Amino acid sequence: MSGEPIAVYIHTPFCPSKCGYCDFNSYAMTGEIIDRTVRAIETEIRQSPEAGRPAKTIFFGGGTPTFLSGDQLTGLLRAVLETHPPIPGAEITSEANPGTVDMPKFDAMVAAGFNRVSLGAQSFDSSDLLRLGRVHEASHVAQAVSAARKAGFGSINIDLMFALPGQSLKAWETNLDLALGLKTDHLSLYCLTIEPNTRYYRLHLRGMLDLPDDTTQVAMYEMAVTKCAGKGLAQYEISNFAKPGHESQHNLCYWRAEDYLAFGPGAVGCRVVDGQRIRSTNLKHPLGYCEAVESGTNLACESDVLSAEDQAFERLMLGLRLNSGMETTGLTFDPAGLKKVRERGWIWEEGSRMGLTEEGRHFCSEVAIQLSPE
Repeated sequence: MSGEPIAVYIHTPFCPSKCGYCDFNSYAMTGEIIDRTVRAIETEIRQSPEAGRPAKTIFFGGGTPTFLSGDQLTGLLRAVLETHPPIPGAEITSEANPGTVDMPKFDAMVAAGFNRVSLGAQSFDSSDLLRLGRVHEASHVAQAVSAARKAGFGSINIDLMFALPGQSLKAWETNLDLALGLKTDHLSLYCLTIEPNTRYYRLHLRGMLDLPDDTTQVAMYEMAVTKCAGKGLAQYEISNFAKPGHESQHNLCYWRAEDYLAFGPGAVGCRVVDGQRIRSTNLKHPLGYCEAVESGTNLACESDVLSAEDQAFERLMLGLRLNSGMETTGLTFDPAGLKKVRERGWIWEEGSRMGLTEEGRHFCSEVAIQLSPE
């Protein structure tokens, strides 16, 4: 093996259906295109430009990785393990929809090497799930958690969303309590954002989404922070809470602005090539991606060299999300912006480290923009 260990991401673009809020590169497809795409992803993995470089984390996202068969999913993992052998104790995660998993699939995943699963619950309320376009039922979440435990996953996460259409503060509290009652190792709690090119965006433009106001959204977030702390889930990033030792090591690589390899349709990778840090995005549509892999042509639909300024801003924007803050050595801040965020009490500073205060976490993007030199 050669080179420093690196994070590895595999994008599986298929889902049972396309959710109304989702702007990820995902497709509700069935049939031969899935088999073809899985073969193409495996080929891309085995032709990795950094084959032999060890993986420090491996993460399967999507889409819905568990929409694939157990053989397809574990076959892709085997390709990664053989091409980028993991370091001892490496975190190996798959996202999963509670409605697309069962004991045989979980058993196969654990036997293949997966040791962490992230369940996309989003809500425990049936009406929420219907409006969101989710294919699972509320009862499937607890069943999936139980099955994941029995299969032997070492760490289990649940994703929940708040500020959903028509959601009250009380309804959010009920969702939180149900999630915390399952006593998983990790919770990811995200405020719904209305992204362009989604059904929710079109509904929002027409005034057809009854979204909680800003005050309610803030109250929902602060309730989550308080309740998680009370159940032993420490906040370590703006939207993420974990028992000690169960922080998402893969996502920490992103928030620390480290390099990562990526495989699959629409997968985004970032690594140093010939002294330049390059971010590249694979062709997004499965058919075009497969044709490119099969013909040996360039897979990238976008490729950008990140300037020193780009890298500094990325390091700032991502690093501020961490409760532990970020190392500021080598960064230059706008003096007026620094003065402003200090006066507003949005940041804390300890030696060469800086982070967001509880108030500042509501304004992460604004803080990064204020601090960034013109």
